[in-house]
Amino acid sequence: MADATYQPKVYMERPGDKLVVKSGGELKVETGGKVTNNGTQAAAIVSITDSTGGTAGDVVNDTTVSVKDDIATLAAKINSVIAALRGAGIIIT
Repeated sequence: MADATYQPKVYMERPGDKLVVKSGGELKVETGGKVTNNGTQAAAIVSITDSTGGTAGDVVNDTTVSVKDDIATLAAKINSVIAALRGAGIIIT
């Protein structure tokens, strides 16, 4: 007879094609493990750094660093992070 008090926080939903992680549950990926989308792991995501060596408005090598350019560069990098998450099936397309 099954124990009716046993309520796992991580379980396979019937008919077995969905893994559910309830509040308080955890999905642990150990060393060497990975999350894939159809066997493919997400591509590397670029790091977000200040490529000029200064901050917006600074003069670097006689060129003023544009806030607009910094925002456009940051937006492109954030969009690449979003694309990688979508590609891995972590967020909806």
